[in-house]
Amino acid sequence: MLNSMQIRALEAQANVPLSVLMKRAGNAVNDALRQKFDLKGKKILVVCYHGNNGGDGFVAADLLSENAEVDVLFIGDEEKMKRDATMHYKKLLNNTKVQFVNDDEVDFGEYGIIIDAILGIGYKGRMNKEITAVVDDINKSGSFKVSIDIPTGLDPDSGEVHDACVNADLIVTFHDMKPGLEKFREKVVVADLGIGEIKADNSGDSY
Repeated sequence: MLNSMQIRALEAQANVPLSVLMKRAGNAVNDALRQKFDLKGKKILVVCYHGNNGGDGFVAADLLSENAEVDVLFIGDEEKMKRDATMHYKKLLNNTKVQFVNDDEVDFGEYGIIIDAILGIGYKGRMNKEITAVVDDINKSGSFKVSIDIPTGLDPDSGEVHDACVNADLIVTFHDMKPGLEKFREKVVVADLGIGEIKADNSGDSY
């Protein structure tokens, strides 16, 4: 079981471009949902922020649109988006089967599935008010909730929740089970993104 620092070190050491990791992550989410549901006719909302977790969400939305009706709610700042996430974002903008929607017009309850691609393992601490409000809206919906890598609001290492946390029905995490997910083990699918293994010594440093 690897902590968030070790996971980030593993990704940094891997000879795999981040854009490719995002493709594999989005594909893992698509595969997990296809195994669980007949997606034909399903209405799916993918909620994305401007970090790498959002990049995973953009890829998942693109793939899921082949079988389902997909809307994307982007609550981040496009100017803060990094290159790899931007590439997948721009590709998604050109997908005519996907509709981008605004927060003030979204009825979260109308979706059969909501995908949480807001905050990943690199974010710790308190969330801003906008994210907290969206997490609350997601939780109030009767939708099947899927979190990519880690439920937004959950500390990946301690499992603590500071403000609010997406109450996920399914968590598609990558590389290894995070310590903070242990209590949700029955809801977790671990997807191997093909970047090898990492070991840590007793001090917790990663190699």
